Amino acid sequence: TEIGDKTFFIAAVMSMRHDRSAVFGGAVLALIIMTILSSAMGLVLPQLVPRDYTHLLGGVLFLYFGVKLITESRQMEANRVSEELEEVEEELLVVGKKKRREEVEDDDDKKDEENNNKKKTPISSGSISPTTRKKATTWYSVFVQSLTLTFLAEWGDRSQIATIALAAAKNPLGVTVGGCLGHALCTGLAVIGGRLLAARISEKIVAFYGGCIFLVFGLHSIFFEI
Repeated sequence: TEIGDKTFFIAAVMSMRHDRSAVFGGAVLALIIMTILSSAMGLVLPQLVPRDYTHLLGGVLFLYFGVKLITESRQMEANRVSEELEEVEEELLVVGKKKRREEVEDDDDKKDEENNNKKKTPISSGSISPTTRKKATTWYSVFVQSLTLTFLAEWGDRSQIATIALAAAKNPLGVTVGGCLGHALCTGLAVIGGRLLAARISEKIVAFYGGCIFLVFGLHSIFFEI
């Protein structure tokens, strides 16, 4: 469910403009946190609702998302690239402009501060250079931005609902480990492939096959696990 999703495009587009390790680290950490939270919700759910009902609920949710995705895929153009890619690029453009304005203001303040410090005391040979300090700050800023955008985009997403349903019906530990590995692989693919890979993904194909997978999970939960 992550390939062609909003979190996939966030990693793909950001990796073109920023340090890939910072983008990957922030995105994967956000997805791991979300997977653990979702599995915890699925673990608590059977304590409140009988397990047969959680299997039925999970199956109904899978069927709902499966039908929804297939219906949406039939309404899409054959070779159209996902609208989520355009939406992510617009969001990152707005965030980037705001960030550049803040960096210009910070640079002006730092220059004034450095000039005042130079007048007061000489620079020691063991001090950290402004370039090194700026690189560290930029990496941390990109890491936080990737983590925040990915976490917010993932909240309430199909993959979160699927994780909750799977954790309620299956072994939560296995769901957590499998989910984290899947997210890491998908994010790595997005970071390495970047915009070229994202631009070649057909929203229609991803939605159709994703819907088929959800339908299979839903039918299996209802007819073979209750």
